[in-house]
This record gives sequence, structure tokens and C-alpha cells, in this order.
Amino acid sequence: MSVYRGPVCKLCRREKRKLFLKGSRCLTAKCSVEKRAYPPGQHGGGRFRESEYSIQLREKQKVKRTVFMTEKQFRRFFGLAEKMEGPTGQNLLICLERRLDHIVKRLGIASSIQLARQLVLHGHIELNGRVTTIPSCMLDEGDKVAVRGKSRDLEIIKNSLEENQPLGLPDWLEFDTEKLSGAVKRFPTRQEITLAGGDIQENLIVELYSK
Repeated sequence: MSVYRGPVCKLCRREKRKLFLKGSRCLTAKCSVEKRAYPPGQHGGGRFRESEYSIQLREKQKVKRTVFMTEKQFRRFFGLAEKMEGPTGQNLLICLERRLDHIVKRLGIASSIQLARQLVLHGHIELNGRVTTIPSCMLDEGDKVAVRGKSRDLEIIKNSLEENQPLGLPDWLEFDTEKLSGAVKRFPTRQEITLAGGDIQENLIVELYSK
């Protein structure tokens, strides 16, 4: 499986915004975007004239990097969204929100999307009572997610729950802090999309892939 192993703070700086790839660290003064709010590289601080294509590309890259996916993986999800009824852009965002790794993060079990993916891959997460190691699987209404019994005492999960508690839980999810289990009550609406801070122009992504 293709995995990005470079410095994730450079991804945020390239998009000139916080993608929250390091969890609570992104809310502190240590965040690289706070220190250097310009793209990395020798010419990062220069001025560039943005074309229509570059604007569309940056919008796609912003969403793709928020969910920490490769181009091939992201394109596959776009293909799924195209086959669904309704607006393709909105379908894409909802599909990304329904990914297991993203829901593990939204439940507060993991402080970042990378940690959520690692917990799933290492068999610490159960889906509907069975251990699954597929972070990209999409959950349906009524599906239940829980921390595996022997993994509930992991310090990294306890710390994540403490860090995410002030952020709250979206209305379309429910979570039992004692049993460390949650469920998908319904699919999120467009207004409830939290990817990239919710500030997404999905029509630009559709236009980019339609060329």
C-alpha cells in the first residue's frame, strides 16, 4: 500500500491552511502554518498568478491531503461518487466522511487521521463486533465501531479521547465513553461535513476531473 512518509507539516504549508494532520499540535503555537504561512521550498514566499486549473488543483489537493490519501485512492472514491444518485461533489465528501479511519478520528479514538489508520491496520478497532484492518471501508447507517477489548488500556487511545473531548461529537454519530464504542446514526448532511474545516468547494474538484 502506498503511504506518504514525508513531513506532514509541509502538506499544510503547501495548501496555506491547517489540515490538522498532527491532531492537537495543530492548535498550538508549534504549528508550522502559524510560524511560516507560505508554501515550502526556495520560491515558496514568492507571488504566483493562479490559473483556473491551479485553483481547481489546490482544492482537490486540500481535500485529498486532509484524508491522507494517494491520488489513485482519491480517484477511486470519485468514481464511486459519480455512480451514486445526486451531486457528485457532495457524494464524494460524504463517502470520505464515511471511511472507517475518518469515523475513528471523529469519535475521538484517534487524534489524527494517521493514528486512526494505524489503529485500524494494527487490529485495535472492531466493526460490527469483528476486527477489521481496512481503513478505507465505508460505513453504513447502523454500523458500530468499537475499540477492541484488549486495546482499551492503550495510553495513546486514552490521550486521544482527552484531547478530542472538548471538540464535541457530530450529530450523525454516537459514542459511549465507558464502552469505547460508537455507531453511525445516519449519513452526514453537506452542512455537517468537517473535512478541511468544512471550507470546501467540491464543484472545483468535479470540474478538474471532468476535463
